[in-house]
Amino acid sequence: VSPVFDASGAEVLFYVGSRGHHSDIGGLTPASMPPASTVVEEEGVLIDNFKLVDNGVLQEQGFRELLASAKYPARNPDTNVADIQAQIASNNKGIAELRKMVEYYGLATVRAYMGHVQDNAEESVRRVISAFTTGAFEYPMDNGAKIKVRISIDEASRSADVDFTGTSSQLQSNFNAPAAVVRAAVMYVFRTLVDDDIPMNEGCLKPIRLIIPKGTMLNPEYPAAVVAGNVETSQAVTDALYGALKVMGAAQGTMNNFTFGNSQYQYYETVCGGSGAGPDFDGTDAVHTHMTNSRMTDPEILEFRYPVLLEEFSIRHGSGGQGRHRGGHGVNRRIRFNEGMEINIISNHRKIPPYGMEGGGEGQCGKSMVYRKATNTVEELDSCDHAEVQPGDVFLLETPSGGGYGPVEDSSSGYRSLHNPSS
Repeated sequence: VSPVFDASGAEVLFYVGSRGHHSDIGGLTPASMPPASTVVEEEGVLIDNFKLVDNGVLQEQGFRELLASAKYPARNPDTNVADIQAQIASNNKGIAELRKMVEYYGLATVRAYMGHVQDNAEESVRRVISAFTTGAFEYPMDNGAKIKVRISIDEASRSADVDFTGTSSQLQSNFNAPAAVVRAAVMYVFRTLVDDDIPMNEGCLKPIRLIIPKGTMLNPEYPAAVVAGNVETSQAVTDALYGALKVMGAAQGTMNNFTFGNSQYQYYETVCGGSGAGPDFDGTDAVHTHMTNSRMTDPEILEFRYPVLLEEFSIRHGSGGQGRHRGGHGVNRRIRFNEGMEINIISNHRKIPPYGMEGGGEGQCGKSMVYRKATNTVEELDSCDHAEVQPGDVFLLETPSGGGYGPVEDSSSGYRSLHNPSS
């Protein structure tokens, strides 16, 4: 986050920010996504209000000391420094563009239109809210936790209360989600209900009152582990909200967070699956859904930079939930290792399938496996698990599919499994 000062440097006019994914910031495992973390310190370096740039000078030495100071320090600080420099450059570009805008239109006009953008978003969401009725939903997760939400519509004010009372208490696992993550998921859902082409902004939340009880998995207290909260629990919150609104079948409901690494390499990817079907559309196959907001590494780049071979990346045909409109199909993914590595998976919907809506069929659960070359055997992994692989071993992934919408008319399935990876 960077301030944008006026010409005299006396007043902060705006703030700009950039988000970037650092492939490793320490923690128990390479790529900083430990499936078994129980406190936040096990998930990487904790940074609390560090001044990264002072009078235009990058505080690189202080930043490197910060990366090395934790109980589980960053494994590749050079990469972290390069990534943070890219983020600083992004902020500087934003500052330059804002100053050009102010110079051309004037500060008063720019500030006024920032308000107009939020006012328009607020009105757009109020119109959407008025089309819905009060609803509730309970969303069970593989780890036994549940998310409960009730969306109460006030027709007179065209506003809504989104109440997560009844959600599971703070967990010993890392599926706790900070309240900010829940807030982002709520904003996302209501923004997607607006057909108009409006930018995502704070105005979307003005008609919504959020109730997230403290001490729950959606508003945990320090030192709760939270690494799965942003990537997994956020997906569950999103589908719970769509369920309460009866909008569509569930998407795959997971990011299938897969990491591998050793002392030299660290890699992290999220893997696509099926999206849910709606009243007038089928789900989409092999797509990143909802809170994922990322793309996958090109196969050529993956194999060039890491000692792995991508043997298969295909659609799980027939896996989507059946119904008047079918859910999107998941994918198959096979990665063979040419070096010994530590691998980790953080996921959901390995036990509980994504729900269908209005009589639509459920999607299919996902599956994570390791093929052992030495023994010609396959080991199935849990939703959140860890394994050591040797040269020739293969990680096999089947991602969940989306739920269907409407009465099931054809439950036939052309699903193909990956259980014969030795070929």
